[in-house]
Amino acid sequence: MGSPSGPPFDPDDPDRERRERDTEPIPRIGPDDGPGYGAGPGLSDGPSLSDDVGYGDGPGYAGQGRSGRGWIRDPEASYQPPQISEDELAGLRADATGSTPRRVLPLEDEPSSLVARYLFPTERYRGEWKRHWIHLTNPLLIGVAATFVLGYLSGFLAGQDVGALTTIAVLLWFAVMGWVAWKVADWWYDRFILTNKRVMVVNGIVTRKVAMMPLVRVTDMKYEQTPTGRALNYGTFVLESAGQEQALREIKNLPNPNELYLRVVEEMYEPQAVEARLGKEADEAKADDGA
Repeated sequence: MGSPSGPPFDPDDPDRERRERDTEPIPRIGPDDGPGYGAGPGLSDGPSLSDDVGYGDGPGYAGQGRSGRGWIRDPEASYQPPQISEDELAGLRADATGSTPRRVLPLEDEPSSLVARYLFPTERYRGEWKRHWIHLTNPLLIGVAATFVLGYLSGFLAGQDVGALTTIAVLLWFAVMGWVAWKVADWWYDRFILTNKRVMVVNGIVTRKVAMMPLVRVTDMKYEQTPTGRALNYGTFVLESAGQEQALREIKNLPNPNELYLRVVEEMYEPQAVEARLGKEADEAKADDGA
């Protein structure tokens, strides 16, 4: 057996402790060597660095967990489309016999030529409505009154042998009837229009006026009915947008105000239900055509 190399042991050597410290091997740190460097809560795979919803691959973030370089919020990852049940759709449709009343008016398929020119290609048409016939009450009453008054006046003047005044009375009657016809034509071309993006009012014969309001900017909507309006089924719609005066704020004498109110509110808050109903009605129409 050989003797160990190096100088002999000397307890009084002042450099002995330094040499022993320098020549001592460095220990390897393992996973179980204390909480400071081990797998404890400080640097563990616990909740602080785990792949949970806060930092991991949950529905709110796009990435590869802790191996990724950053966290990117995915706006579509957490969106879940609403589920429209068959019972909800059944409440909006009439049955085969037509005995179950609908809560909304039937959806029109195509806009009229008057309205189609004001819609852009990606816009979904929902319907158009003329104002209630009560809108023509004043012009029609004036026309009837003018007919009786001027007719009586013309007959009276004809008996007095004053032909010039009789001619003036007849011409005045034609002018009043022309004004009444103009009001009726203006009523015919006056339309309230609803799409999936906006509400519009188009009116005018010679001077055309087009007013619109995006549905996303409608902050408040109401309709009002007088006792006569409730009896004849018409009302006035009032639209508010951020408390500002708008070109399309008050729309008078619209027919079926309750059903129209449901249509607009549904388009604002449940557009998926409208699309689902449209798809269902289209499938039923195809099935009926095939049968």
